[in-house]
Amino acid sequence: MTADAGTQKRPLEPDALDQLFLSARTHISFLPRPIPPGTMKTLYALLRMAPTAQNCQPARFVFVVSPEAKERLLPCVMAGNRPKVESAPVTVIVATDTRFYDQLPRLWHDPNARETYAKAPKLAHDTAFRSSCLQGAYLIMAARALGLDCGPMSGFDPGAVNDAMLDEYPGWEVNFLCNIGYGDPSTVYPRAGRLDFDNACRVI
Repeated sequence: MTADAGTQKRPLEPDALDQLFLSARTHISFLPRPIPPGTMKTLYALLRMAPTAQNCQPARFVFVVSPEAKERLLPCVMAGNRPKVESAPVTVIVATDTRFYDQLPRLWHDPNARETYAKAPKLAHDTAFRSSCLQGAYLIMAARALGLDCGPMSGFDPGAVNDAMLDEYPGWEVNFLCNIGYGDPSTVYPRAGRLDFDNACRVI
């Protein structure tokens, strides 16, 4: 049931918070267990609700699943990261559509929004990058909410990924990669420390 405007929302139960945040880890290898059919569409249905500037939704997602596509991606990835990609049932190329503003007439109420970005390349670039990062973060949280594990990573040649994997999608440029599946807990590194509130936060 959809909550009415102003209805007090209840905090998630501790088990849900634990799954999404506290016990969730960045996985470096995955079990040989396929992701159920339809999961990628369910993932996108959730992550597309991420907040983006003027509802611009600049992120694009390429789900690399087939062995042939994996073979094209692997040479673009640093040697140390290749086993991560090989073991994951799905590697998501989180990309940014540099011409995201072409979609604004159907996404935003201001008829001048498209031209605002089309005439200001730096504004368009900065807006697209920030908002696609938000959408990529929502991908991770959506995957965790569905019981999957994630391994977001850098460690790749952006130009090579763009040429090998995104060439048929004009204007799309890789932001980061995210391996998704059922993580192998035996290969997870011990959890590193986190900054405490006093180190990372100020209340002013």
